[in-house]
Amino acid sequence: MSITAQLRDSVRLPGGRALVNGFALESRRDGPCRALLRNGHELEVYDLRELFAGERAPTAVFPLPWPRWDHGVHSVSPDGTFAVFSGQRAVRAMGTDGKTLWEYRHNCWGPELDHPHTGDEQEVCRGSEHGSCRISDDGRLVWAHVVAEPEPGDWQERWVVLDARDGRELGWLPLDGGTAGSHHLSHPDGVHMGLSIGMGQDGILLYWARRDGEKLTGWDVNEGLDRILTDVHAGHPGFLTVEHYGADLQLHALDGTVIAEQEPESADDDEDDDETYWDYSCGFVDADTVIASTVESDEDPERARHWLLDAHTLRIRGVVTYPTGPVDSYVRPLGDGTWLTYDDKSETLHRWARAAAPEPRAAR
Repeated sequence: MSITAQLRDSVRLPGGRALVNGFALESRRDGPCRALLRNGHELEVYDLRELFAGERAPTAVFPLPWPRWDHGVHSVSPDGTFAVFSGQRAVRAMGTDGKTLWEYRHNCWGPELDHPHTGDEQEVCRGSEHGSCRISDDGRLVWAHVVAEPEPGDWQERWVVLDARDGRELGWLPLDGGTAGSHHLSHPDGVHMGLSIGMGQDGILLYWARRDGEKLTGWDVNEGLDRILTDVHAGHPGFLTVEHYGADLQLHALDGTVIAEQEPESADDDEDDDETYWDYSCGFVDADTVIASTVESDEDPERARHWLLDAHTLRIRGVVTYPTGPVDSYVRPLGDGTWLTYDDKSETLHRWARAAAPEPRAAR
């Protein structure tokens, strides 16, 4: 079945590809959906609603604390007054004036054991391994994935919770090691935080946690799984994942129980289904609809496909067709009934929705 998309908005946004193929999009419960884009030595923050309405200036600009460090996943406070940066050797909170509000030091993500540092905080050690951080939706906590050295020569990855006011450590959970990179995902219930850890060819680790008062509780959903955490929605108690190599999508309860599963389908009867796989970018268009793509396995841009699925059963509803012709971009749903794509050639960000069904003709 073919499902027609309708173009809602377009805006030229250099660097906007990171919104659909990266972790530059930060959405919050009852808050603005923001683009966090690196531009030179600065992090520019855009409110997507204002951007599409014609406001081209960023709502906030933060100087990067380590301009040569181009890894890590950062976060901006709900009120936009400060940002928290995930560095190679520290997590740092900064105001828009460039002043450091606090810093939480940790061990180096560099892969060489016992490698020396020159004392220059701008030094970037070899390797692209990195952690991530996320400010809670109420702005009170900072969740961060860091490296610790509990004993000389020892290596331990930790999930720490910090006080957003001063960076004071409030608690931590031990994690399995071997990280290449990670990202956080806030659950819209305002309580739970998810952490997805990529280990390259060694697979994926996935954790959830919550903090009740002084008690920090975490659990992993890794047994028998090798899945990337992709999205959550207020209309669902659980979360959506894609298998490491795109073999299937799954909808889970928060304890990891699989609620629904869907393998990719070929759009043509003569294609080999085994050669089709889901891209890692997928999520909730709204409470009832999931969008996913098979762009990488489609290879030919003219045959790139986006699919709409039922958000409760993951049954495929149909392939999206665009009025402008094939769209070979990844997709990033916003949860409000729309989704984003990005045109690399024109550096343009597009926002789409499902076209309304035509009204039936009145009988004569």
